[in-house]
Amino acid sequence: MPGSRLTQQERRQIVQGLGDGLAYAEIARRLDRPTSTITREVMRNGGPAGYRADLAQRATERRTRRRRQAVPGEPQTLPQAHGGVSEAVREYEETFAAAFMASGMPRMMSRVMACLALTDTGSLTASELAQRLQVSPASISKAVAFLDSQGFVRRERGERRRERYVVDDDVWYRSMMASARSTAQLVDTARQGIGVLGPGTPAAARLENVARFLGFVSESIARAAEQARDVLHTKPGTTSD
Repeated sequence: MPGSRLTQQERRQIVQGLGDGLAYAEIARRLDRPTSTITREVMRNGGPAGYRADLAQRATERRTRRRRQAVPGEPQTLPQAHGGVSEAVREYEETFAAAFMASGMPRMMSRVMACLALTDTGSLTASELAQRLQVSPASISKAVAFLDSQGFVRRERGERRRERYVVDDDVWYRSMMASARSTAQLVDTARQGIGVLGPGTPAAARLENVARFLGFVSESIARAAEQARDVLHTKPGTTSD
């Protein structure tokens, strides 16, 4: 049945699989579905802890009705530079957003990030994002504030002094460096706890191991990001690696 919409029975099987602690890939295998389909289905309908088959079914039916009731010829999303967004692109946008959510990013922030990343220009205004995602400007403002704080987007002034939110090549480098810095801060905090708990205590020893582990991870992320930064500015097919 790959390619068709999930049935209510399949959604119940997803609930059972999540309850049994199965990975998305295993649930997908049992349903003969792509793993991306299961990931997107769960993450857009409450996540692993909040997924409910009946609620997911009703949400899908509502989305289907909205699409059928749309005015013929009226664009459902803003056009790309190459002239239009296909249903396949919209579906992939949801898959991409689900991948961000699976990594721990909140739902609205993930949707905004995916939306920006998949536009040809790599930038949209708040009103364009609100129109494309069919959410309130307040939701966009909150999402962008979070993404900006994490180094995922940057702001620039566009026409009529409207602020545009941009995902450029270096945004991935900046986000990795922000992750390395936040992990390094956690290392410093863990080391402070060692003195509070008292050297030689089991809890202090545990914190010392955590600090050494996260310190190594933080340094590795920063070093790898620096070494790989040029890849972001290289056209595909121009390197040997």
